[in-house]
Amino acid sequence: MSSPTIHSADSPVALLRRALDALTIGVSLYTSQWLAGQDPSDRSMLAIAVAALLYVLIAESLGVYRSDHARTANTDLTMVLGSWLTTVLGLALLGFFFRQGEHFARSSVLGWIVLTGSLLGLQHMLVRIVLQIMLARGIGTRRCAIAGVNDLGLRLFQSAEASPEFGFKMVGFFDDRTSERWDVQPPSGCPYLGKLQELERRVRSGEIDTVFVVLPMRAEARIRWILNALADTTANVYIVPDFFVFELLHSRWTSLGGLPAVSVFESPLYGVDGWVKRVFDFCAAAIGLVLLAPLMLILALLVKWSSPGPVFFRQRRYGLDGREIWVWKFRTMRTCDNGPIVRQATKDDPRITPIGRILRRTSLDELPQLFNVLEGSMSLVGPRPHATAHNEHYRKLIRGYMLRHKVKPGITGLAQVEGYRGETETLEKMQKRVQYDHQYIQQWSLWLDIKILFRTLWVVWRQETAY
Repeated sequence: MSSPTIHSADSPVALLRRALDALTIGVSLYTSQWLAGQDPSDRSMLAIAVAALLYVLIAESLGVYRSDHARTANTDLTMVLGSWLTTVLGLALLGFFFRQGEHFARSSVLGWIVLTGSLLGLQHMLVRIVLQIMLARGIGTRRCAIAGVNDLGLRLFQSAEASPEFGFKMVGFFDDRTSERWDVQPPSGCPYLGKLQELERRVRSGEIDTVFVVLPMRAEARIRWILNALADTTANVYIVPDFFVFELLHSRWTSLGGLPAVSVFESPLYGVDGWVKRVFDFCAAAIGLVLLAPLMLILALLVKWSSPGPVFFRQRRYGLDGREIWVWKFRTMRTCDNGPIVRQATKDDPRITPIGRILRRTSLDELPQLFNVLEGSMSLVGPRPHATAHNEHYRKLIRGYMLRHKVKPGITGLAQVEGYRGETETLEKMQKRVQYDHQYIQQWSLWLDIKILFRTLWVVWRQETAY
């Protein structure tokens, strides 16, 4: 699992990218209208404002502005163009409902779509290249030291390496303890350089301009010594609290009456992110129900014909924040277990009907959950909901089990595409499923949702662990 991160203020580069994207959208429209012989108007300004706002919101949700050193240029370009095409679809719907399309020449609109996509892709690639050149030459970097050789310091070094746009160049570790007492060994790219007095000397000589203190809170005396020693220097000093070594669930900074606080367990879907995911879920579920209505009707008839009993099976499960919801499925068994004891389906389970076996293997029995998504009790992507009886059983055995309910349950999820779909006959398998559920919450983005949806199609085709 990746190291926990704190979601706070963006880097200047991310803010610059947003501004450049909005400027590119505006310049592209005016250029397209000029080439088409159409004079700009007040509606042009309104179109630019709406398009820029939509694009930035969508790009934010897809993770375009999120730092990821391992992300390739091709992935960056795909995400940028995907954000713009989604924006174009949104603008088309708004233009249709508000009848604004007639005010723009078709040639200028087509030119705007093509020109903006091209310039956005080119601009992001140029910014990427310029940043790489600047950082390679040491321009805009800060020479940083880490006070404390421990796991938190190592995570800090790795985060700095993974986010070069912040300009932190970690030069070395400093600690008064001997190497026998270290929790970890400093990496080759950031060696141990001496004790804390050596840190003070290097700061005063100008070799280091930023210090990160990662000592545990119980080391109050050493922390105070560092602060007093560097108080009359111009160095930037940051204290990184050691509670970051715990498993944090999508943490972020906040302020309560001027007092800073950091969330330890929190949903990632607050504010705009939650709104964007809900709109995406609603639109996709509505389209899915329309397209799949004939198939669902045929499946309903097959279920009714295959064995006596209802077409649909409803089961109580935990939803967002642990609230009970009713989850819909096509009935695949001869029984409808929904009490304090619910036995998981196993291979060659005699309770499963012949049609039900096919439905479960192909996950077609989950299609009625699109109604759950439409009403808002579920999402397309999220931790799979378990029967209430299973929740009460595993919450006593697995630490942090209930944290998976900090987001809405999903029809599919990260754990399912990573191989933990179907029966969890051992505690270890359930622990791995919960681990991936936590990872999903920590790393959530709309782009991650889209990737999981596409991976689900492949998994359903090949998976053999669903009974």
